[in-house]
Amino acid sequence: MEQKSMRQQWADTMLEVGQSDPCLVVLVGDISHFLLRPFFQACPGRYYNVGICEQTIVSMAAGLAKLGFYPVVHTIAPFIIERAFEQIKLDFCYQQLGGNLVTVGSAFDYSNLGCTHHCYNDFAFIKTLPNTCIVYPASPIEFDKLFRQSYRNGQLNLFRLPAHQHGVVFQASDIEFGKGIKVSEGQKLTIVATGPHLKDALEVQDELTHSGWEPEIIYIHTIKPLDTELICASIKKTRHVLVIEEHMQSGGLGDDVMRAARHIPDIKFLSLSIPDTFVTQYGSYEEHCKRLGFTREGILSRIRENFISPR
Repeated sequence: MEQKSMRQQWADTMLEVGQSDPCLVVLVGDISHFLLRPFFQACPGRYYNVGICEQTIVSMAAGLAKLGFYPVVHTIAPFIIERAFEQIKLDFCYQQLGGNLVTVGSAFDYSNLGCTHHCYNDFAFIKTLPNTCIVYPASPIEFDKLFRQSYRNGQLNLFRLPAHQHGVVFQASDIEFGKGIKVSEGQKLTIVATGPHLKDALEVQDELTHSGWEPEIIYIHTIKPLDTELICASIKKTRHVLVIEEHMQSGGLGDDVMRAARHIPDIKFLSLSIPDTFVTQYGSYEEHCKRLGFTREGILSRIRENFISPR
């Protein structure tokens, strides 16, 4: 059975929620038209293709929110987060309005299009604004559950949809907004993974266990608010933590984990993230991951180079 894409799940969720909630409105920046055709037909008057006018689409969505609607804005990550940041800041957050930004092209998903289509800093940008939440689901069921739980919460929610998935099947009952998931129990190393690289963390689990690390793997789909209780409980036990994320090192999940665990003594911390620089090489998504260390071999190498073996 072919795996449903994250963007297809988004369109399916919009259709189902839109049919039951007459206040849901979808605005797009000239993408995903075919996928949204069922929504357009089932929810007439609540679908707008604003075109490549990102500042305008955010301001329109804020106006709809002011009138009591629940807007969903959808386009490519760098265009909505970076280009329209002032409108996000002033029209939504300063006005304390709720809404939803659903982006595609996270980090370097559009690998062959270069830095104009990359977005490694979206978490950092949105975290600077009050009344915001950040969700990074990497499986269809996560997006469906998390969107339904939060789209009417009165805050501006960013949903970053990756093109690649982690492949882990979670039960719907395990997916809760603002709560991480403990994927495996461990004793000597905490791995905090977000996005598709949960798959890589699981692939190194057996080898790390054989090396004496006994890793405890925690998966984070909600970046803000962060489940610091789950993370800190694990770090108190292991005193070693590796954070894996497709985000620039500055302002990412790793910074939040360090801040949350600062009161725990004798911690050894390691971040596997995108360096604070542009990914200037051209190539496939997989080639970028290999260069940056987002692979099984990259994780093992980073741990061996930076942590003293427990044996």
